[in-house]
Amino acid sequence: MAQFDHRILIVTVYAAFNARAIDEVLANMHPDVDWPNGWEGGRVIGHEAVRDYWTRQWEVLNPRVEPLGCETDAAGFIVVDVHQVVKDLSGNTLNDGMIQHIYQLEDGLIKRMVIRNG
Repeated sequence: MAQFDHRILIVTVYAAFNARAIDEVLANMHPDVDWPNGWEGGRVIGHEAVRDYWTRQWEVLNPRVEPLGCETDAAGFIVVDVHQVVKDLSGNTLNDGMIQHIYQLEDGLIKRMVIRNG
């Protein structure tokens, strides 16, 4: 049996997010995923809540996230160094910087994510 490689999961999910392929991202998330609402604050739970959040966000913002590094910390969380660029729909840059995304996996799926600002 092949060993699960979380790096493949991370690369796949970021590429799908940047392509706005919501169904592909959700296919890699636990049905009860706990996701941060980095735009409005708070958290959203489950596939439909994440879909709604991203759909609303993309009507106003054009975020792009590029994973630059990926490690597993001592607690078993996946820590991803991310270059994030957020633009408005006219192409004006609103934010350009480094952040970290901290993932908890369950059964090879994303169960929870936390944003750590750099």
